Amino acid sequence: MSHFTSNTYTLKREILTFTNKISKKLSKPDRKFTADMTYGMLASGSCLLTDICDQLHEPSKKINVVDRLSRHLEKGTPIPSLSAYLQQIK
Repeated sequence: MSHFTSNTYTLKREILTFTNKISKKLSKPDRKFTADMTYGMLASGSCLLTDICDQLHEPSKKINVVDRLSRHLEKGTPIPSLSAYLQQIK
């Protein structure tokens, strides 16, 4: 029998390590947004905010989480995050 739980946590840890590298110069809310969006999209296999929200398993109401993610998306991608991402993928 495979250890699905440990595989899931290992994968989540790798995703969070990557997102921490590309968002280390950002504010804490922006770092959380980057981690939530990256993990949510990979876990759900979708870019729909409601699907991402389902994968985050946050105690808040779904509409509040979707609103939070929407507000961050409206701000756009911070320049330090873009440059850190480009450095990371080289």
